[in-house]
Formats: sequence, structure tokens, C-alpha cells
Amino acid sequence: MIKGISYLSFENGLSNNESIESALSQTKNNGFDALELSVSSEGVINTNTSKAECELIRKKIEDSGVFVDSIATGMSWGVSPTSNDKSIREKSISLHQDALKVANYLDCKALLFVPGVVKSPISPEIVRYDRALARLREAINQMLPIAEDLKVDLCMENVWNGFFYSPIELRDFVDSFDSDRLGVYLDIGNLIGYQQHPPHWIELLNSRIKRVQIKDFQENFDWTGSFSFCDIGAGDVPWKETIAALDAIQYKGTIIAEMLPWDETILSRTSAALDQLFKFK
Repeated sequence: MIKGISYLSFENGLSNNESIESALSQTKNNGFDALELSVSSEGVINTNTSKAECELIRKKIEDSGVFVDSIATGMSWGVSPTSNDKSIREKSISLHQDALKVANYLDCKALLFVPGVVKSPISPEIVRYDRALARLREAINQMLPIAEDLKVDLCMENVWNGFFYSPIELRDFVDSFDSDRLGVYLDIGNLIGYQQHPPHWIELLNSRIKRVQIKDFQENFDWTGSFSFCDIGAGDVPWKETIAALDAIQYKGTIIAEMLPWDETILSRTSAALDQLFKFK
């Protein structure tokens, strides 16, 4: 497994305005081997970034010695492929098709995307579950041929979107498409907040897991229902069993830490935590 950090974990990453040079430098200086880039409708890397611009970025990556083979997008939070508004759905599909092309220009082999929203604390729209499923299927049917043609894995993230809260449902949805390019971008920390056991998801999803993202989550169950994302190793993720499950399915890819919000020591703390848990050193 390869130790990595998300572009979103840098000071200006969430706004998609951290320079590529800065992100690469901080990645290396803090002991990470890999960086996961980010693409949005605006910012440093966006859906209109040209092939020539991407080739210049790839040259900087190669010169840095940092491993970069994936890129993430959260565009679905604002422009959802499952929206009740047909024009928004169409725009979302177009944006994600462009994101796949940008991924290819950058020589990235996987695109993380949020597979729409049923209900979420960060999205105002509520969509009936069966309609969301049908709309997502329609969107993927339009995105997947491009992913296959460009040889980019299209990876659905499990995330707090009111959608796919069962590994069996997610597994069967992926299997319903006749393509090895569709898979899961498993976010370990996101599972804890809805009372799921990460090792079981890993066992059930198995080879459908194309990439892995991590964070930690602390649930202090009481009548106030308090909870929070926290430093890796300080929360309720059963790391020993989770890492053993990843080993059991022979996962060899990147382990991307997505740590928010940014502070001056978050990268160094996260790097040290990964070394301790995964024995990267």
C-alpha cells in the first residue's frame, strides 16, 4: 500500500486554489509518497483545463517524484446527477464526463466521484431513493463508456449522502454494470458515522474497491448525539482489523488521508499516524 494525502487537506485545497507546486512540495516534505489531486468546475484543476495544461502539470509531478494516479471531485454536492431538476442532472453528467477527460490528460487512473444525493446535511435537496437510483444508473451509463475508452476507473465514494448505506446494495449495484471500470472508492472514516464496521465492507466489496481514502471518526454516544471527525488513530475506526482486511483482499493501491479542516500541523500529525498504523517506514 502507498501512503498518500488528499489535495483537500492543504490550506487552500478545499477551495481548489492550492498551487500544484505547493501541494507537491508539502506532500514530499511531510513524508507522503502519493498525492490525490482534485478537479472542480473552477480552480487550479478544473473541467476546462486543457490537455496542454495537464501535460505541464504532469511534468511537474514527474519532476517531484511524488506518485499521482488518482483525482477526486465533489461536484455532485452542488450539481447532483440524481437531482429532481433534469437540467441539473444533465449538467452534472457533462461536468463528470469532462472530469474523466481531465483525469486522462493528467495520466490519472481513477476518478473519485460522489454518486448523487438522497439527503445530506450539506445539500438542501431531498430526492426519493428509488428515483435517485434510477437517475444514477442513467448517469453512469453515460459516463462509463468514456471511462472505458480513456481507461480511467470511475469510483463511487461512500459518503454522507443518504445513499448506499449497505455494502451489499453497493456491491450489487456495481455488479449490475458489465464493466471492470466501475468500482468503489472506499472511505473508511465515513462508515463509522452510520454504525458500520469497515472490515465487513472490505470483505464484502473485495476487488470492487479500486481506491481507499481514510480519516477517523469519534462517536461519543449520549443523549446529545455528539460526534466529530478527528485525527487518525484517535477515533473509533478499528484500524488493526481494517488493515488486516485490506491485506486479506490484497489491496496494493494508495491509502489517501483526507483530513479536514486544515491546520498548521495536520499534515505532519497525519503522516506520523499513518506510519504508526500501516508501518510505512
